[in-house]
Amino acid sequence: MRKIFHYRLTQLAMGVALLASANVSQAALFEDDEARKAILDLRQKVETVRIGSEASQKRQDAELVRITEENAQLRRSLLELQSQIETAKQDLAKLRGQDEQLARDVADLQRRQKDMAAGVDDRLKKFEPAKVTIDGREFTADPAEKRDFEAALAIFRKGDFAAAQSSLFDFLKRNPGSGYAPSAFFWLGNAQYATRDYKEAIANFKAVVTQAPDHLRAPEALLSVANCYSELKDNKSARRTLDELIKVYPQSEAAVAGKERLSRLK
Repeated sequence: MRKIFHYRLTQLAMGVALLASANVSQAALFEDDEARKAILDLRQKVETVRIGSEASQKRQDAELVRITEENAQLRRSLLELQSQIETAKQDLAKLRGQDEQLARDVADLQRRQKDMAAGVDDRLKKFEPAKVTIDGREFTADPAEKRDFEAALAIFRKGDFAAAQSSLFDFLKRNPGSGYAPSAFFWLGNAQYATRDYKEAIANFKAVVTQAPDHLRAPEALLSVANCYSELKDNKSARRTLDELIKVYPQSEAAVAGKERLSRLK
């Protein structure tokens, strides 16, 4: 813009010079007043153009300053926006990290809850009735009931027949309707037979047959009753018991043994 302004001024100056030389050369042809008037008019036009050009230049300079300031303000706004974006990214990263930590904490709590629930279930199972099978019979028994019977039976198997009698008797007293009862009577009778308490043994062997005639130990219990009678020298009762064994449980191994003993009693 400044170059254009100087160019126009240069042209105007050249025009003024040409007019001035023309006026001098033609001074004889025109009157002095007319010449001065022409020169003044030309000067006025030149001044008007100069003033207009300066005003235009000022407007352009002001516009340039305004645009420069707007650009600077825009740059500052962009820098501020970029800073806000970076801050938002950092905050987002922190939130993601917190979310990940929260997810890990939740997963850990869920795992611990699951472990605790499993532990509670395991502890409860120790007190819940469970199915057991003994001597061919399946039934439901409390854990304590199962533990006490197995403990008494372990004492018998160690050969401590007196202690076994006490444990089995206590078991039957605490659990009269237990599914273990027929087996408990059978082993109690065997413990009493081992200590030569034949009369008590007879009563408990008979309890097996009375309470559970289809029990796996019932034929053997009858054979044991006959053995007790033989030890008591009551051969009549022994024969009657063996006859009952052979009649009621003819296919049992106890019946085979009973036939052999019956032949010896005769």
